[in-house]
Amino acid sequence: MAFLRRGTPLDAEQAKLDRAQARFLAKRRQSKESRLNQFLDGKVPPRLRSTLTKAFAKAFDLIFSKATPVIDKTYNADKARHEYRVNSLTAGGHPSSRNLRQFSSQANGSARANTAISTAAGVSLGVLGIGIPDIALLVGTMLRSIHQIALHYGYEHDNDAERYFILLLIEGSAAHGEHLDMIDADANAFIHHHALPKAYDASKQIHATASALSDEMLYMKFLQGIPVVGAVGGAFDAVYMHNLTAYARLKYRRRFLADRQTS
Repeated sequence: MAFLRRGTPLDAEQAKLDRAQARFLAKRRQSKESRLNQFLDGKVPPRLRSTLTKAFAKAFDLIFSKATPVIDKTYNADKARHEYRVNSLTAGGHPSSRNLRQFSSQANGSARANTAISTAAGVSLGVLGIGIPDIALLVGTMLRSIHQIALHYGYEHDNDAERYFILLLIEGSAAHGEHLDMIDADANAFIHHHALPKAYDASKQIHATASALSDEMLYMKFLQGIPVVGAVGGAFDAVYMHNLTAYARLKYRRRFLADRQTS
């Protein structure tokens, strides 16, 4: 009688990750407009979409070129690196499921904290009717959260290849349907090859990510620009941040497990 071979803890974590990602993608593939968005349709100024895209693109350009060190000073990056090294030493060459979960546990904690920050900022500015000026703060919080998640899994973020991966994660978390499938495939290709695509153009990727964000947040940023009721629009920052950090955790964990399998 043949006995079934039990998989390794890495195999078990990979299977769990595959199920979690399948659920996330299935949910995000369906793009359904809320009743509030349907109500706001037709009330949004025609130029707002392009204005939002330019604002998001400008925020990425500014932060990537000048402000990344500033963002990294808003949290303890060295502590995150130290925690990764400790977890790696504890896991050793044959990690247990418990060891592997420790990496994601710390990444999840930083994601929750950044979602709370985004909620407070979005609602506060929405009460004041501040919508578009909130974008630089929102992008900064996005990148802060992803940087922390990356460090907890042992990945740095301040080079062209890592910025490309980060932009894919942000674009993917705002995408639906075939667009989401395409971005997810690109993210998986990066995880497999660890390299920029041929003829990569950073400005085009920034614009693609900014465009996806403006599509996803158009109605809520319009609403956020209206004093008092804008708090509802500002609260959507937290909804988006939840989606972003969920997707980022999935992809960094996939990358982490893939690298562990091949090491």
